[in-house]
Amino acid sequence: MTITINRRDLARLGLGLGAASLLGGNALAQAPAFFRIGTGGTSGTYYPVGGLIANAISQPPQLVLTAQASNGSVANVNSIAGGALESGFSQADVAYWAFTGTGLFEGKPALADLRLLANLYPESIHLVAAKNANIKTLEDLRGKRVSLDEPGSGTLVDAKIILGSVGITEKDVKAEYMKPGQAAEKMRDGGLDAFFFVGGYPTSAITELAATGGGVSIVPISGAAAQKIIADYSFFSADVIPEGTYKDVPRTQTLAVGAQWITSAKVSDATVYAVTKALWSDKTRAALDAGHAKGKLIRKETALLGAGIPIHEGAKKFYREIGAIN
Repeated sequence: MTITINRRDLARLGLGLGAASLLGGNALAQAPAFFRIGTGGTSGTYYPVGGLIANAISQPPQLVLTAQASNGSVANVNSIAGGALESGFSQADVAYWAFTGTGLFEGKPALADLRLLANLYPESIHLVAAKNANIKTLEDLRGKRVSLDEPGSGTLVDAKIILGSVGITEKDVKAEYMKPGQAAEKMRDGGLDAFFFVGGYPTSAITELAATGGGVSIVPISGAAAQKIIADYSFFSADVIPEGTYKDVPRTQTLAVGAQWITSAKVSDATVYAVTKALWSDKTRAALDAGHAKGKLIRKETALLGAGIPIHEGAKKFYREIGAIN
């Protein structure tokens, strides 16, 4: 009888045997556990942070992590669900929508096997307004020319949620749908009053606009509206953009969605436990602090912040051990 073993079978075998060796398995359980991390484009933040984490955690030959460039959050959750990746980075909102079959994934089957490994760092909601547009609050957006980001983006869904918290719909603004870079250029030319952007600060498009485009303000997302959003959507959390992040912009309260490391329930508990424990080791802490500005924000204290999907059982075991959860 001939038995055919494909590449996916080998990967699964490697995960199982490698994890067993990490937990003290016998001499037969020495095959490495391969754990791929889907990140983002090579010019973004996900890719270098993923590389830092992979290099710090890898313990060859037992555990081998690699960071792979990808098209970002949506591509990563689809690849994890399809078995092409063991893990990946995703915005918390995108992971939630994929898990529940809502938002960007409306009308598609829920990806019910997605699991959280750790929240990494905040991606802040920027509501950028031209200085001369006289926009001080969310309510001031009525009748204004506002870019909500391009169709199919997570930012567009977030923008609708934020507007809805004060009873504003797309019909109440002069809505446009363009990428943040294009929106910044249009605002510089006087053709736009405000635009939404979700990402880590500072971001170059807003930095340049604040310095050369007549100045900007960041509209606060706070008070009752912010509390309602956080209560209704677990993936949002309170955040602050510090004073001086952008020229002449004071400290501003806003919301954030986490950049999260997610995996699949199908990946063994032993492997995910080993990866989670190594993520929060002193060795990884030193690498994150020295390697990237966002690395300093990856903290054990916020590892479960803004979780919109279940925690993987392997990760849950570690967080119970350190008293982060019961």
